[in-house]
Amino acid sequence: MEQQTEKRSIVEDNDSSVKRQDTSWSKGVAHLKPEYIVPFKQNALQEAPVYDEEMSSDRMVEELSGNGGNNKKNKKGRGKKRGQNKNRDNRQVKEQNALCPRLIYGDASKCSFGDSCRFVHDINQYLSTKKPEVESDIFPICPVFSSLGYCPMGFKCRFLSSHLNKGENTLISTRDVDVDTQTIWSVRGEVNHISPGKKLDLIKRRFPFPKSNEVLEIIDSFQQEFRDSAKLDEEAETKPVEKEQKQESQEPKAQDQVAQLEEREKEFAEHRAKQREVYLKYKDTRYFAQEKKPLDLHRKKIVSPLTTVGNLPYRRLMRKLGADVTYSEMALAIPLIQGTNSEWALPKAHKSEVPGFGVQVACSKAWQAAKAAEALVDSVSDISEINLNSGCPIDLLYRQGSGSALLDNPARMIRCLNAMNYVSQDVPITVKLRTGTKDGHPIAEGLVKRLVNETDVAAITLHGRSRQQRYTKQADWEYVGQVADTLRSAEAEFKESEQGKESRDSKNRIQFVGNGDVNNFEDWHRYLDGNANIDSVMVARGALIKPWIFEEIDSQQYLDKTSTERLDILKDYAQFSMEHWGTDEYGLSQCRRFFCEFMSFFHRYIPMGICERYPVQLNERPPNWCGRDDVETLMGSTDVNDWIKLSDMFFGKTDESFVFVPKHKSSSFATRDS
Repeated sequence: MEQQTEKRSIVEDNDSSVKRQDTSWSKGVAHLKPEYIVPFKQNALQEAPVYDEEMSSDRMVEELSGNGGNNKKNKKGRGKKRGQNKNRDNRQVKEQNALCPRLIYGDASKCSFGDSCRFVHDINQYLSTKKPEVESDIFPICPVFSSLGYCPMGFKCRFLSSHLNKGENTLISTRDVDVDTQTIWSVRGEVNHISPGKKLDLIKRRFPFPKSNEVLEIIDSFQQEFRDSAKLDEEAETKPVEKEQKQESQEPKAQDQVAQLEEREKEFAEHRAKQREVYLKYKDTRYFAQEKKPLDLHRKKIVSPLTTVGNLPYRRLMRKLGADVTYSEMALAIPLIQGTNSEWALPKAHKSEVPGFGVQVACSKAWQAAKAAEALVDSVSDISEINLNSGCPIDLLYRQGSGSALLDNPARMIRCLNAMNYVSQDVPITVKLRTGTKDGHPIAEGLVKRLVNETDVAAITLHGRSRQQRYTKQADWEYVGQVADTLRSAEAEFKESEQGKESRDSKNRIQFVGNGDVNNFEDWHRYLDGNANIDSVMVARGALIKPWIFEEIDSQQYLDKTSTERLDILKDYAQFSMEHWGTDEYGLSQCRRFFCEFMSFFHRYIPMGICERYPVQLNERPPNWCGRDDVETLMGSTDVNDWIKLSDMFFGKTDESFVFVPKHKSSSFATRDS
């Protein structure tokens, strides 16, 4: 099923061509040709799908709240029918009779636990209790074996017959793989895996963080100097009489209390003297300035960091479909510092993403930013930039001072960026912002001026909405362009200053990237070509709903992808998923789960050939419709059961233990038997 590369123009000779003229239309409604609109049956209940475009991932809910979220219920104990499934649990069931990891490749002698091992050691016994082979017309043989010439899942693979010598019960491999020296992830072509030793050092709090300790000491000295200066000003305003009255009112202290007080004052004085020395050393310098690798985002096709759906297989798919730059899902600083497995899974990338792969981090304080950045650059090597998230609107992060909460505290954001810049070696530091936290009160213009003068950020990304808007209303691209102009003016002024001539004289300009409501090539080119001060445009939901958007950007025309072509895209995603998560029972459950997560956006694409007016905007919803064939109808369904049916085409019949609850309560939330 090879992907067709032939490009089709908007206007065709047949009757199904899309009309480009303006027609009367209703706000928020995608207008379809009458023959593709399906009327609802009488008395049939309809509930429009609910799309809250960004919410906490399950991992984030567990790590930040500790209770898996708190989905409020009504008086009768029933959960709300609309909104988010905040307490969903999509953890998959693991094998009951699991094969010993040392026997996956058939060598029982390497298990150090022997007879006391809790896993199965008899391969024949394991094969007799293992679930049946996957039957898939799309993948008749193991897709990982056919791609890599070797299946890392060995006997656990659900496509085992394609790489098993049945007569001798031995595995077949068409490439030489030394399981003792080669890791599974290196065979898969993945990078940025932290070593077990360094992860253990983080868990045991043995990781040294030398650069972080240095920069935090510098920052503390600056803050203490500011506090002391403010205290002196306050004392100067206090009347001498008030000071005398205060001293007379103090009761005499015992001799041991006086000695303790004097000791503490002595220790504080020594500590303060050291801080003063550090302050005097760095007060006239840009202490955070470091040599960095050049970062070029000019006219690059960029996929935004995406929660849950922006996983490694999806990013690999987007690279194949033309993306130049991809970002990890947002990683939380404290779990990174603590060596949490789920967080260190996020910087992992496929070799096709390098160079041009960035890691996004969320934090609330400078010490978190510094230590997370230092741990990253010391533990993984294939990172093109580290991005500080200062725009995420999620309540969980905002309440803890992370994400868009940093917009309310620019000084703290600047300290975080400078601390990251100091410790990140040659990896450039970038930041992502929103226009502000409240509607009607944009602050990005003033903030970028401070970023120019007080930081060495290599790039600034601005989402054209406030936190309060989240994803309602249209992104304000007029303001995005205004901020880009302000940035260039601030840069020019800074370069003329004495400090600017020393620090940025020979460097490239700060890259500026716009973001928000880009779902077609016309949007991309209009925003980018309309303002030379904008270097590139970042695409988020548009790349989830229409992954071939970068192909349209290159060709500068709309492409009416057939159901066969779109099925090929899903096939690639399924292939990359199985190479990443594996083809064993648990791996296929993970693949199916994230396939459904992807489908929760992918199903929203409305084919050009059934539209009366194109393009369809992100906030426009269609009436109930059917496609030009059954597969197209299935791919456009809002019913989660239809997404699972699609997954059956790639991963075989769904197991009864499979669990998937969509993020949003809507008509897509249905029982398995419906």
